Amino acid sequence: MTDDSPLLLDVTRLIWRRWRGRLPTGIDRVCLAYLRRFAGRSQAVVHHERFRRILDRQASLELFAVLEEPTPDFRRRLMAGTLRHLGRFNGKGKGRLYLNVGHTGLNSRGFRSWVQEADVRPIYLVHDLIPITHPQFCRAGEAHKHRERMRTVLTTGVGIIGNSKTTLDDISVFAANEHLKVPATLAAWLGADPLPAPDRVSPSQPPTFVTVGTIEARKNHLLLLEIWSRLAGSPGNQTPRLLVIGQRGWEAEHVFRLLDGKGLKGHVLELNHSTDQELANHLASARALLFPSFAEGYGLPLIEALAAGTPVIASDLRVFREIGADIPAYFSPSDAAGWEAAILDYARVDSAARAAQLKRIKSFRKPDWSTHFDRVEAWLGGFG
Repeated sequence: MTDDSPLLLDVTRLIWRRWRGRLPTGIDRVCLAYLRRFAGRSQAVVHHERFRRILDRQASLELFAVLEEPTPDFRRRLMAGTLRHLGRFNGKGKGRLYLNVGHTGLNSRGFRSWVQEADVRPIYLVHDLIPITHPQFCRAGEAHKHRERMRTVLTTGVGIIGNSKTTLDDISVFAANEHLKVPATLAAWLGADPLPAPDRVSPSQPPTFVTVGTIEARKNHLLLLEIWSRLAGSPGNQTPRLLVIGQRGWEAEHVFRLLDGKGLKGHVLELNHSTDQELANHLASARALLFPSFAEGYGLPLIEALAAGTPVIASDLRVFREIGADIPAYFSPSDAAGWEAAILDYARVDSAARAAQLKRIKSFRKPDWSTHFDRVEAWLGGFG
């Protein structure tokens, strides 16, 4: 088995996410999809603030296998296997394409010089510029870090894959503001892994709505919880149920207090560790998916819901209209009255608006990984 595989694949993000035992986020799922597609013709790249290594082919295959199918003893397998040999792997890129699809390490000291020293040609997949465009919803210091990441993308990359045209438009604006050139670009919608068939399809009682995503300020859970607080406090009305599916994140202390309090008990249920099967079940019985984000780079929950035939009420964002066209019901993320009226309408069995969206959903075509990778590989072929 020889080295010098055609591609170099950065798997650093997958290592530290697996190490911490975190459930896969949207970006993690993209990293896994690229691992499964390119592992057979790639060498692994692993980096840390103290080292950067291109692993040989045998070590790469071992690492890819551990990452793709993690087990409870993941840490032991990792330490006993590939990582204990890091000191002897320091291969050169020899002008090969280097895929970094997780924003990993792009703001770390020495990364840009490593690109030159290792003789690699980076292709970056950019997921969003939200820390730059909406810094108020991100952790302290994240805006500065993401500016450095995007400067790295623009100054070292030979190509950029955008998960949407909206993301590439944001990159172009950022580049113009920074007086930097944009390398070759490709907009390629990310695939959505199919959810399992639901175990049940009967409507829930009371009528149930679902919101999916990390609980953070940008996702605007507060809008929904304030609506549910009003509904729960209104006598004579049946309050719908809201399922909040996602892990707790950051900058959302007010949301956490509401979730931990007693005022919404029985009306709002927080589910931090739902399986794909459970998500499929919840979507199948929901009146609609609620997606009130202030900003998104893509919108996997929107795709999963529409693919499952579940109506969507979403923020009026460019990327949602790019992907969902005129199928969802759209409202400004600050239009609480509009959201509340739509929720109450969709909760009714005889909702004409919901019935109309169910008809529109029939025209939806779910983005798939096969199409994504066909486009990406044809594009990569142009780099020689």
